[in-house]
Amino acid sequence: MKDIKNVEYGLEKIFEGAQDFLPLLGTDYVELYVGNAKQAAHYYKTAFGFQSFAYKGLETGCREYASYVVKQDKIKLVLTTPLNSKSPINQHLAKHGDGVKVIALWVEDAKKSWEETTKRGAKSFMEPTTEKDEHGEVIRSGIHTYGDTVHIFVERKNYNGVFLPGYQEWKSDYNPEPTGLKFIDHMVGNVGWNEMNQWVKFYEDVMGFVNFLSFDDKQIHTEYSALMSKVMSNGNGRIKFPINEPAEGKKKSQIEEYIDFYEGPGAQHIAVATNDIISTVKAMRARGVEFLSTPPDEYYRAVPNRLLAHNHKLREDIETLKGLGIMIDADEEGYLLQIFTKPVEDRPTLFFEIIQRMGARGFGAGNFKALFESIEREQEKRGTL
Repeated sequence: MKDIKNVEYGLEKIFEGAQDFLPLLGTDYVELYVGNAKQAAHYYKTAFGFQSFAYKGLETGCREYASYVVKQDKIKLVLTTPLNSKSPINQHLAKHGDGVKVIALWVEDAKKSWEETTKRGAKSFMEPTTEKDEHGEVIRSGIHTYGDTVHIFVERKNYNGVFLPGYQEWKSDYNPEPTGLKFIDHMVGNVGWNEMNQWVKFYEDVMGFVNFLSFDDKQIHTEYSALMSKVMSNGNGRIKFPINEPAEGKKKSQIEEYIDFYEGPGAQHIAVATNDIISTVKAMRARGVEFLSTPPDEYYRAVPNRLLAHNHKLREDIETLKGLGIMIDADEEGYLLQIFTKPVEDRPTLFFEIIQRMGARGFGAGNFKALFESIEREQEKRGTL
């Protein structure tokens, strides 16, 4: 693991090099373009424990699209569907299927954020725009990133409404109990062959991020496939974007499969944090969420020694974790628990990660082989390996 630019020196050291021209307060929301937002909202409420939050559509005077906002703790998902065939959203859906369009970032100054990034080479998606209603005003701006994905900067310090101007509170009699999801830990992007470093440079130069973890195909590989990944983070460490690209292997990697079916680069998965992954996964399984297959017995037999190598002891019951298919990894700071859903749409594209950090700041490097072998078993079923 010597090639990993890793966390043993502490992120604070690494972040000293991060520039502060683009201060980010956190993830504001993630917007998915979907074929049927009403039904998608019901799925995320039922299966993941999100709750009704805000709505925009015909009833609010919007005749172009309908958006349902669901919320759980600090996570907001916006599910958007076009209302006519002429909407440009249809082009996105026809090409990509359901997927992430907007990764919105909460900022103090949306105009300055747009100016700083566009003057450094970002392509503008949305010039600074002030949106008002009786609850105040929100300023939003945006830039393009990999594929058809965009970042929107959201300045909401002068707004007291439910979500954004044009939205109304969405009241519903059906709000299942939350499953314990707290906030977005990181979001992963898949890009094409030899494109990873291009986008690493974009985040460094345009957004002032730093590359604090790097994995190559010698570390991330199985018998059949490989990939490379670099993790980008903003200066305060609140926003983390790993970027993956394919690497040569005997068979087609999960990154190639994603790009084939998404028809281009895009957001591969959303990692959401919980304080009790056992309860969260039990609840999600009971509600119909499908997770990748459980690693073999030898994986779990090796866990105690892997943790002891970093002077950590597992607090959770290993048999319980094994029964749920939860994986364990450790670094110098602590350990983490993680599990991955199967894709949440028919194309094998976007999926979710559930993660609980017990001090660890890494991304489960020790789990990569077991994880990718599990994904390959699914690829084999789909005939895409």
